[in-house]
Amino acid sequence: MKYAGLLVMPAGFFLSIAAILLFPDSAQRTAFVLCGLAVEAMGVVVAVRGHMQLRSENR
Repeated sequence: MKYAGLLVMPAGFFLSIAAILLFPDSAQRTAFVLCGLAVEAMGVVVAVRGHMQLRSENR
């Protein structure tokens, strides 16, 4: 699961960059950037939880 989280984080980053470049309207751009940041946050959560599970299994 931690690898899935590490793959999702760049997807959120590129989603935010694409929104800044492609959307001329401020409201649409803001909504898409917030969605991109949410995707990045989900990737961080998945990666951290993957590392936590791995650590708890070793004990």
